[in-house]
Amino acid sequence: METTTLPKRKVIDINGDTFRTLSVMAAQQGTNLKNYIEAILDKIAEECDDNQTYAWLSKNYPDGHVFLSPEEQAETEKWLGL
Repeated sequence: METTTLPKRKVIDINGDTFRTLSVMAAQQGTNLKNYIEAILDKIAEECDDNQTYAWLSKNYPDGHVFLSPEEQAETEKWLGL
């Protein structure tokens, strides 16, 4: 099952040398700088190790490990139609 998410916008600052280098690399690929950077970031995200990411999140944001009380579980299941 593939999840479709809406694109997120973020303004970033890059130094002039990086901008010029990436612009040339984008031109070599026949695309513009924005699309080139987006493609690079998408590739990095796809290659990310989910297990390593989960371990980091579990360590740094353990609030997701709090279990629901039986009442909360029942309410959630009812809300989800389970």
